[in-house]
Amino acid sequence: MKIGIGSDHGGYLAKEELIAYLKDNYEIKDFGTTSTDSVDYPIFAFQVGEAIQKHEIDFGILLCTTGIGMSIACNKVHGVRCAKVDNEEEASLTRAHNNSNVIALSAKKDMEEIKKLIDIFLTTPFSNEERHCRRNHMVDTYGD
Repeated sequence: MKIGIGSDHGGYLAKEELIAYLKDNYEIKDFGTTSTDSVDYPIFAFQVGEAIQKHEIDFGILLCTTGIGMSIACNKVHGVRCAKVDNEEEASLTRAHNNSNVIALSAKKDMEEIKKLIDIFLTTPFSNEERHCRRNHMVDTYGD
């Protein structure tokens, strides 16, 4: 499985630690940033989203101070379902119900909690229940 990961300066240290944690079990593509120097988060959110769109990665992980800005920006990319996640139930349900392909997290969370949320997100399958497929299709085709 190919995982893309991106962060801004607020998520850089967490991103580096998370890459070290994931690299033994997944193929990781690091979209940056490369330091704690201030950067514009949409650049990295768009890059991860575009890699999802082009099927270059299977899932994306975004980290910034809150996860909110990354989520908003990444969802602008057609075909992306990015969820800003705060707890284990959300990590599970966003996959099972919404078929999310990108997770956005606050880098302020404890690293063990971040790892747990990522593990849940990456191992929970989409339910494929008709009601969830129908609702996801409604979202996918809105504005077409």
